[in-house]
Amino acid sequence: MMQKFFKYIVVLILTWEARMLLWRRKPFIIAITGSVGKTTTKDAVFHLLKNTTSVRKSEKSFNSEIGVPLTILGLANAWSDPLSWAKNLCLGFWRIFSSGNYPKLLVLEVGADHPNDIKRMAFWLKPDIVVITRLPEKPVHVELFSSPEEVRKEKWELVRALKADGILVMNGDDPYIREQSRAVESRIITFGFDKDCTVKGELPQVFYEKKEDDIRIPAGLSLRVDCEGKQFAVDLRGVLGAQPAMAILAALAVGIARGESAERMVGALGTLQMPAGRMRIINGKEGSTIIDDSYNASPVAAEAALETLRAVEGKRKIALLGDMLELGPYSEEEHKKIGHIAGGFIDILLTVGERAQWITEGALIAGMSKENIKEFVDSESAGKWMAEHVRAGDIILAKGSQGSGTNMIRMERAVKLLMAHPEDAEKILVRQEREWQRQYI
Repeated sequence: MMQKFFKYIVVLILTWEARMLLWRRKPFIIAITGSVGKTTTKDAVFHLLKNTTSVRKSEKSFNSEIGVPLTILGLANAWSDPLSWAKNLCLGFWRIFSSGNYPKLLVLEVGADHPNDIKRMAFWLKPDIVVITRLPEKPVHVELFSSPEEVRKEKWELVRALKADGILVMNGDDPYIREQSRAVESRIITFGFDKDCTVKGELPQVFYEKKEDDIRIPAGLSLRVDCEGKQFAVDLRGVLGAQPAMAILAALAVGIARGESAERMVGALGTLQMPAGRMRIINGKEGSTIIDDSYNASPVAAEAALETLRAVEGKRKIALLGDMLELGPYSEEEHKKIGHIAGGFIDILLTVGERAQWITEGALIAGMSKENIKEFVDSESAGKWMAEHVRAGDIILAKGSQGSGTNMIRMERAVKLLMAHPEDAEKILVRQEREWQRQYI
């Protein structure tokens, strides 16, 4: 009870300080929300604009009622240290009146774990540009909401917060977003793969490199784009899948809203690095390749990751799939759907967690042999088993929810055990900070 009260007071004070600082400094605000791809899109937008003006972005996935004010105030997460939070509050107050430099542009990721999270922020956060990545019908973080529809309505509250002359940058492939946008009076720029999008991409293609033993391994994606009547290609190394491609398209749409030239944007995006744990390509043991999508998991994102695995060339296709959390009454159904997709084409399935038993059931229904399915209670056990059985040319997808406490899935632990160079884990894997390393199942 005391911890909740302390958090309430901290959030209250940080929010007030953030509001005062915005009122005084008046930065240009780009706010990004959606149920899939927020962090990837935020990083792409920041990368595109960082050399055009002074820009600050949300760190990692700090998109909550605490994370957004911390970004505005330029403060670090104090985790569970009361003294550090007290220091943060004092620094926040000082920064309201400081005459030091302040970013001219903020790129803020805005999420919703509970009902009214975004509605409360929308009351005082008035963005110049709102980016909506995707609001799928399939449930994402729905456990504390009455329905998936309520999750989508909550995310749409950010659009209502747009300034009078603001611009909505939205996913033109999403039927729900298109329907909701009919009532929006602001200027709209769309991105996606649909032919009517302002920034239109073709489905990304994988490009490969040959290793010494003549095995072809995936090296990245190539995306062809039509932007304001100009056609060009963006090659992105070290990452795969439609979601990184959508992040590039969203960033280009934001660039158009800001008046950037297509030529400059393409050059900038060629050096973009996607955040850790989001469809990153990692060299694995014994000449294998890992697709590291271990940051988090939802039905939509898991399905997209599996479709990428299906499309990539490889001798054996292997999926390490952990529990998908916060799905409430939809959990069993959605896990079985993912298992059914995986069971239709992969060679080996490793599942992690209690809910993942439904992934196994779905795979068996799809016709997968029981002997090719291995079930584990934690990600480290799965990683150790796979490390003993990996072969050259294997393509291994790792995906699962983050979780906490007894629900801590943490698939990056399995990835570390499979890496050809585990000593690089701190640089390329998600959740490698000291605070995360202190947490165990």
